Amino acid sequence: MYDYNVLCGASSYTKQFYLNEQFEGLPEGIKEELKIMCVLYTEDVGGVLTLRFDEDGTLLFDTTYEEDDYFYDEIGSVLKIKQMQKNKQELLESLETYYKVFFLGEDFDEE
Repeated sequence: MYDYNVLCGASSYTKQFYLNEQFEGLPEGIKEELKIMCVLYTEDVGGVLTLRFDEDGTLLFDTTYEEDDYFYDEIGSVLKIKQMQKNKQELLESLETYYKVFFLGEDFDEE
């Protein structure tokens, strides 16, 4: 059993974007925003970017790159992720709430 669930990802090597079919119910605008965000990251930095939820519903950014990829920018990767987290904070928080409600079954009723 996995302790996380992949939302989406993009690869500079295959030039492809992946959206987990479990999230096909997201609005088209959000899916398009995720695609743009992930693809721009891989075009700017290189490697592979994966957005996934941990067991608590926190959205995490995972990056990997091939050992012989001398064009991958490790410093740029950290900076780009921080920039995305700042600029897309509302979107990312909404995705975490969505995941917690629809996948983890948490109740967000106000008391």
